[in-house]
Amino acid sequence: MSVLQVRHVKKFFGKRLILDDVNFSIDAGNLHARINRSDIMNVLQVRHVKKFFGNQLILDDVNFSVDAGEILGIVGLSGCGKSTLARIIARLIDCDGGKIFLCGEDITHATGNAFYRNMQMIFQTPEDSFDPRRTLGASIAEPIKNFKSLELEALSFKENTPLKAQSSKLKAKVEKLLAEVGLSKNYAERYPREVSGGECQRAAIARAISVEPKLLICDEATSALDVTIQAQVVALIKNLCVKKNIACLFITHDLALLPKIADRVIVLHNGCIVEQGTPRQLITDAQSSFTRQLMATDFFATT
Repeated sequence: MSVLQVRHVKKFFGKRLILDDVNFSIDAGNLHARINRSDIMNVLQVRHVKKFFGNQLILDDVNFSVDAGEILGIVGLSGCGKSTLARIIARLIDCDGGKIFLCGEDITHATGNAFYRNMQMIFQTPEDSFDPRRTLGASIAEPIKNFKSLELEALSFKENTPLKAQSSKLKAKVEKLLAEVGLSKNYAERYPREVSGGECQRAAIARAISVEPKLLICDEATSALDVTIQAQVVALIKNLCVKKNIACLFITHDLALLPKIADRVIVLHNGCIVEQGTPRQLITDAQSSFTRQLMATDFFATT
């Protein structure tokens, strides 16, 4: 006999989802509520997302969530919808059905850029994501200007001014970000063309974390790097997500990276999620025939 029962409770404040399908009960003499992990607020919730390009169905009823500090790997063959899904979540394109919640707020059809305060992307080719006419330091400082709040507001960003002429607080902030990604403060005055691909990607990561986002979207963020640098960048992303409690979507075609970075993996095939689990579960005990075929590589045979 339960003293209290809570069933399927939802609550919105405006468009912000505060409680989502909460279920628990408390028995007489038992003060511990039995709450499922799924009832805890997620950083990202993707619900029944669909996407068509013309008459072709690209994504079909995609559902998943990501918690703070969790790294979710997304894998599948080329053309399965991985990058399309990332672009939908990042609001670069619209979906044709479903909902997307970021930190409890419905951003499915959000306009403007305010929600990017909580979500940042790291792209495949970092050089293309930087303005070649600006130093790395100035580019890292740009999001701080765009999303001023609390501590960031006091940093006094000066428009069209080199980093070395900015306030000492802003310079110190950028130098701290560079140190967090393994770069010296001298890189603040370098241009994208003056650094290697790995160094440029580290600077891109520094820029992404500059506004302390809740979600990072890494779309093939290491595929353009050589193997040694790739491993270093993967370790960096994982460490930052754990340290700063950042949720992360890590989209890759390189299955060998999954055990090194992902807490959980979803497998996309023809626009549908066919399986999900930990990397080890998918490697050793995949339930889907497609997943078994995908995982049947020389790497995993020796892992």
